[in-house]
Amino acid sequence: MKEILRQISEFLRSSFLVLLVCVSASLAIYRLVKLQIVAAEEESHTQIVESVYTQVIPAVRGEIVDCNAEPIVSNKIGYSLIIEKAYFPEDHAAGNDMIIRVVNLLKDAGYDWNDTLPISKSKPYVFEKDRENDIAQMKKMLRLNQYATAENCIDKLISDYEIADRYSEQEKRNLAGIRYEMQLRSFSMSNVFYLCNDIDLKTVTRIKELRVTLSGVNVIEQAIRTVENGNVLPHEIGYVGPIYSTEEFQALKENGHDDYTLSDQVGKTGLESACEADLRGVNGKKEITVTNGEVSSVVISQEPVGGKTIQLTVNSKMQQQLQKLLADHCETLRNTDPECRDANCGAIVVLDTKDNAMLGAATLPTYDLSELLENYNQVAEQENFPLINRATDGLYRPGSTFKTITATAGLDSGKINADSEFYCDQRLVYIDHPFHCTGRHRNINVINSITVSCNIFFYELSTRLGLDLLLDYERLFGLGSPLGLESGDSGGYLACPETYDELGIDWYVGCLLQAAIGQSEVQVTPLQMATVASTIANNGVRYRPHLIHSYWNNTMTEQLSVKAPEIVAQVAQNNADTVYPYVKAGMIGAARTPMWGEYDLNNLGFDVAIKTGTPQSPRGTDSFVIGFAPAQDPEIAFCAMVEGGKNAKFMVRGILDSYAENYPNSRIAIALNQRNQAETLPAEEPEVTEPAEPVEE
Repeated sequence: MKEILRQISEFLRSSFLVLLVCVSASLAIYRLVKLQIVAAEEESHTQIVESVYTQVIPAVRGEIVDCNAEPIVSNKIGYSLIIEKAYFPEDHAAGNDMIIRVVNLLKDAGYDWNDTLPISKSKPYVFEKDRENDIAQMKKMLRLNQYATAENCIDKLISDYEIADRYSEQEKRNLAGIRYEMQLRSFSMSNVFYLCNDIDLKTVTRIKELRVTLSGVNVIEQAIRTVENGNVLPHEIGYVGPIYSTEEFQALKENGHDDYTLSDQVGKTGLESACEADLRGVNGKKEITVTNGEVSSVVISQEPVGGKTIQLTVNSKMQQQLQKLLADHCETLRNTDPECRDANCGAIVVLDTKDNAMLGAATLPTYDLSELLENYNQVAEQENFPLINRATDGLYRPGSTFKTITATAGLDSGKINADSEFYCDQRLVYIDHPFHCTGRHRNINVINSITVSCNIFFYELSTRLGLDLLLDYERLFGLGSPLGLESGDSGGYLACPETYDELGIDWYVGCLLQAAIGQSEVQVTPLQMATVASTIANNGVRYRPHLIHSYWNNTMTEQLSVKAPEIVAQVAQNNADTVYPYVKAGMIGAARTPMWGEYDLNNLGFDVAIKTGTPQSPRGTDSFVIGFAPAQDPEIAFCAMVEGGKNAKFMVRGILDSYAENYPNSRIAIALNQRNQAETLPAEEPEVTEPAEPVEE
């Protein structure tokens, strides 16, 4: 019995031990499974979230230099204050505090910040004048109706961005303006916001010292557009500025510029605008990886490529000399002739006859491009409208300079020849209307009629030509439409019934006679008349005038292309030998007419060809001269004019001297130097009576 009880006890003990082991194993397996499940759940809760954003690296803009590679506009390394979305607080309140701190730093340093909100900077809030499109765009962005007031717009921004009442009224306005600007510029992971451009090193240092507490604020090095020589062709060069509106941004994209951002600077006027595609270069790219809300890597995926450098045909020194020549001539007129007390405006254009490359284009009044960028309104509001480029966009009656076109039309069409004569008795009656000449020239041919500027000869010739034929030649010479200068130019208009209808004026048959001598309602630019002179110098070959000589890479170590001469018309192509010798002879005769010593065009070692004009204008009369030199083998053609002035021909000698100084290997320079060397002793200048300038009616 004891043995049986012992065996039962052993069995129970063994069974208990086995059961205990099984239970322990089960518990261990259960715990292990549970740990794995929990770990899996925890892993699912800590899943890595990763996003990649592409950000633009701006390319360095190409420079614009003169014919000697002297910079006119270039770039400097500057510092811009930016805000980056990846590091900027998501919480509006924290973001507002950070913005105010930065604004206070900028204010202390004397800087403004980017704020184009079209609302006054202080109460009472009103919309800014002449910004209707911007105001409409703002209301649309803020989802306000068209009747919303400026105060409504500010209140909406304050509400949207949780701008607290603890801020002062001025701080609220500053925050509203910056927040709107960030919205306007599509502030995002891909688009940084440029808060302030071109800040100094002291401010840079201060911001970097505080950068740990300024989340998202950064300072970057950037190529800043800078004006090196602001008084050289400011109208033609133009300027850059920010993309002002989504409409402008969309227009750029529609024109094939897909890589623009709303923070980019783009060309606004002149060559900066016309050559935007060449100057801007190709932006680079960097990839920003954000892992679980934190920036984990920044990798440059595409290096930027700088824009092309544009080399112009203009000589900066010659341009400045022509500008001074024009200003001095006008000042002399104002100081010496009561009739010219308002002679404040004019233009000079000089072209290279071999391809119509522009060597200089002075306009008066003018401005310094640096001053325009600093205070646009102050420059724009100066007297006599300095923003008008009179060389390329000023419209004037050409007066007797136009007779060269009428003469060319008559000779080429066969309506006259070199021996044809008309009788000038100072008066002509045409359809019961009298027309007059300033002289009594008797029987006169085309050469002498150009030399002495006989009105009657060209009145008679116009009746043989008729209006349609005269218009055909005007258009061949480039009048009535833009010539295609890269920076832009005006086309003017021709005297014809269509023009008169547009102006609300009655056309009558006698208007043809006035048109033939550059009166009536024909309107031309000095650039067009310089082109007329060049076309005559080239025996009827008309080149497209141009400012650009060549394109280079950004560092100007490799020339990429050179602009080839472009022939756009040929005037009297088949009859050049029976046309231009006579037109040129008449112009040479006009240049040989004696003038006061320092202005005289005789005994220079070469002949000059000119034609003067004194057209009627709202100012009384203007003064024109066109021409080229040397007459037999031309190097340059030119046009000079003065509004309400006299004797534009007195500037011809200054044009020649300036060209000789800046192009010492030219035939003009060599001849003038030889003449100066031959004059070892000063000769007493003979007294010469200045002949009267013909005034057409």
